Amino acid sequence: MSGRLDGHVVLVTGASSGIGLGVAEAMADAGAAVAINYRSHREPADDLVARITGKGGRAVAIAADVSDEADVARLFDETVSAFGRIDILVANSGIQKDAAIADMTLADWNAVIDVNLTGQFLCSREALRRFRSQPADTRPARSAGVIISMSSVHEIIPWAGHVNYATAKGGIRMMVRSLAQEVAGDGIRVNAIAPGAIRTPINQDAWDTPEALEKLLRLIPYGRIGEPEDVARAAVWLASDEADYITGTTLFVDGGMALYPGFRDNG
Repeated sequence: MSGRLDGHVVLVTGASSGIGLGVAEAMADAGAAVAINYRSHREPADDLVARITGKGGRAVAIAADVSDEADVARLFDETVSAFGRIDILVANSGIQKDAAIADMTLADWNAVIDVNLTGQFLCSREALRRFRSQPADTRPARSAGVIISMSSVHEIIPWAGHVNYATAKGGIRMMVRSLAQEVAGDGIRVNAIAPGAIRTPINQDAWDTPEALEKLLRLIPYGRIGEPEDVARAAVWLASDEADYITGTTLFVDGGMALYPGFRDNG
């Protein structure tokens, strides 16, 4: 395996399914060594490790809860133990616990904020510490390190019935911009990717019947549902030196979903 990420070490959280799995595999195909984080679904993570190593790449699977501070430190320790360094973090872990606001429990609110927002803070903080500790002459890239936060179109699109999820994604938007401002002088780049409707198990009920898919496509001007590979290709590019002058922004990978498609016919 060789490509634009040769010599890089990447940690992808929540990489045992969906977007995270696609990103981890694409990073490996681009030449990176990949730490595949999962919380409870070990088998698909191990299967991905086998696919990557079977193609001549390097990968390990590491269990950790990104909302737990000690677990996050261990996750990074094991990544560095396996590969000697870390150059790219893709903070992808996320969950949904949906309910109308009047019915949403505090436990469900906290669970989503803890994983989707606090988890990204904990992983980003640990990544920054590791990036700063690595000698400049060992870098495989122009930057001292790259953080990619997985956001969502719902960092800007309100989502009734999903207030905890949308709030976490809105927080990611400002966290990314603030972090990027703070660490750009260290040569560290921080960006987000905001997927729209992507064909993954978490949203299967929105696309697995013709009726559901037709309804979903009304929200997508480009006229098709996204695939994990669409996000993965964007992540590889954003992590590479080809995007070296980009920091503090969100790249929308959404087929135009964030363009308010209800106004296509003048509202």
